Amino acid sequence: MEDEFSQLLKIPKERVAVLIGTKGETKRAIEKDTGTKIRVTTEGDVTITGPSYDAWITRQIVKAIGRGFSPKTAMLLLDEEFAFELIEIEDWAKNENAEKRLKGRVIGQDGKSRDTIEELTCCHISVFGRTIGIIGGITNIQTARKAIEMLLSGAKHATVYRLLEDEQKKQRRIELLGGEA
Repeated sequence: MEDEFSQLLKIPKERVAVLIGTKGETKRAIEKDTGTKIRVTTEGDVTITGPSYDAWITRQIVKAIGRGFSPKTAMLLLDEEFAFELIEIEDWAKNENAEKRLKGRVIGQDGKSRDTIEELTCCHISVFGRTIGIIGGITNIQTARKAIEMLLSGAKHATVYRLLEDEQKKQRRIELLGGEA
């Protein structure tokens, strides 16, 4: 029997209800699918108990929900092909106004920029609070992260989209060649 571990984290208060779900449904589903136990307070303090790897995966799922992802999207992390990355906007911004501007660059008008990055990388992106979260396949996450960091650095949207389209073409060629570069 593997030792039990506890993972502690804090999520925003406004995301507690999403984590718990209607009548505790979401929390129970996560516990069932991961073999862990989750305790959450109304203040957003979360304790996860279970075998080390399961507790770690559950922590990633809870953290993703806390960063604005839907539980359904966060549960993709149960598949070992998927990963979760977080970009801190404050690493790119000098002040609060700059943070708002940078969030706007990543989201784009009517969500167009975020939607385009999601479509071209097959990743899910959440801009929430002072972070940008990415859930997707490992290679795709690296491409999405690069695109987002380019936007945060001031690159033109057209330049970023061209890079993503080139990466997509490259991936298709690799797939056609049976995984060989």
